[in-house]
Amino acid sequence: MLGQTLREVSAALKQGQITPTELCQKCLSLIKKTKFLNAYITVSEEVALKQAEESEKRYKNGQSLGDLDGIPIAVKDNFSTSGIETTCASNMLKGYVPPYNATVVQKLLDQGALLMGKTNLDEFAMGSGSTDGVFGPVKNPWSYSKQYREKRKQNPHSGSGDSDWLITGGSSGGSAAAVSAFTCYAALGSDTGGSTRNPAAHCGLVGFKPSYGLVSRHGLIPLVNSMDVPGILTRYVDDAAVVLGVLAGHDPKDSTTVPINKPLVLSSLEDVSKLCIGIPKEYLVPELSSEIQSLWSRAADLFESEGAKVIEVSLPHTSYSIVCYHVLCTSEVASNMARFDGLQYGHRCDIDVSTEAMYAATRREGFNDVVRGRILSGNFFLLKENYENYFVKAQKVRRLIANDFVNAFNSGVDVLLTPTTLSEAVPYLEFIKEDNRTRSAQDDIFTQAVNMAGLPAVNIPIALSNQGLPIGLQFIGRAFCDQQLLTVAKWFEKQVQFPVIQLQELVDNCSAILENEKLASVSLKQ
Repeated sequence: MLGQTLREVSAALKQGQITPTELCQKCLSLIKKTKFLNAYITVSEEVALKQAEESEKRYKNGQSLGDLDGIPIAVKDNFSTSGIETTCASNMLKGYVPPYNATVVQKLLDQGALLMGKTNLDEFAMGSGSTDGVFGPVKNPWSYSKQYREKRKQNPHSGSGDSDWLITGGSSGGSAAAVSAFTCYAALGSDTGGSTRNPAAHCGLVGFKPSYGLVSRHGLIPLVNSMDVPGILTRYVDDAAVVLGVLAGHDPKDSTTVPINKPLVLSSLEDVSKLCIGIPKEYLVPELSSEIQSLWSRAADLFESEGAKVIEVSLPHTSYSIVCYHVLCTSEVASNMARFDGLQYGHRCDIDVSTEAMYAATRREGFNDVVRGRILSGNFFLLKENYENYFVKAQKVRRLIANDFVNAFNSGVDVLLTPTTLSEAVPYLEFIKEDNRTRSAQDDIFTQAVNMAGLPAVNIPIALSNQGLPIGLQFIGRAFCDQQLLTVAKWFEKQVQFPVIQLQELVDNCSAILENEKLASVSLKQ
């Protein structure tokens, strides 16, 4: 049951094969058994069980609300949840309990979804590893999978023990780990420069970033208003489409959203011969691992062998995207973080010498080095003497980057196919050798430009590496052609048949980490 699609589980609930409460309890049990992954900041057990009870009554009365009724989901801890602490993995918001739900959260709850908890992240979503939050780093479930462990045994040079566990990617690493470890069927992430697609690639998941404006940002604690998009993490493309169908549409509380004319329903793509797939030549960078480069080439060959037209395209301003993104991102961060002053909500220091001293001490205590560094950079770019040379110039470059995509799609391309990450997931100890800014620039090289252009993009897991770890590729679509993008992604998913992480191994391998906890045997075919 835990490895099935949303629609399969929904059908089982309707047929009485399992009840929402039983399903909820299975997921809560796995959350406890995989606690060492640090995927969750808050587990809302009582809330979830109460929601399951209400769902059960609806099923008994034949009044199911839809495919999400009784389905366990998780939410990244930068979405406001009424009555449930929302921390952004920061000391600044520890103890903050919002009085309202984010629009996307409310829409899921209105459809009967069960909220299992709030997931871990980099502080205020600033990072690409889910390692910089105040609650500690998130561990990738694949670190404990049978596939990875067997490959490590074959490699005499690999380390031993649990000190070399792998990162999940970020900043939505908690949501990715939660879905990958089968503790929920779908999770919300946020995507500002790749924060949903990056961890999806490292955790073997579908990670979908909708078109900017298709899904409401109301209640998502902002990082970069002009690029933030709620993201969706699932195990299957169909599941992402189901969730998107619930979330998409105009929200009067978010003026950037647009209405949708018809429901988002995926059809099966039987014939790809009419498709044109674009391969951006600028994405073939020296840092790209040879394995991913090979799989990227094989994926293009797959489309071509099925009759699709595959052409090379140019996105000439790609090389400027990292610097451009840094200037714009930090500038908006500096503006958004100004609200955390210790006066209205969140952390407040004990210093009462002066208001200025209180401000300074509160922000020093509340923010980590990464957040403070981005605030400083952003304020520098926004200084009167720097504004034209940095911020305005970056906005002009952003327009050029967006136009590159427009020109590519106007040339007849339907979908772009690119890598998602430079490499597979790396061990934590290797990852932290670089500073946050360097890591983010490297890890989001293929994903940032999409956010600056406001386009939809999705990571699809394609295969396991020689080390037994997931590798994903990214599909990029035209603005508001999310349905077409997911339809192509669904076809590709069916062709590649990505292997499922073996949950039995994940749980069995927990015993060495959870010393005093006896773990029950779990099978995917429950």
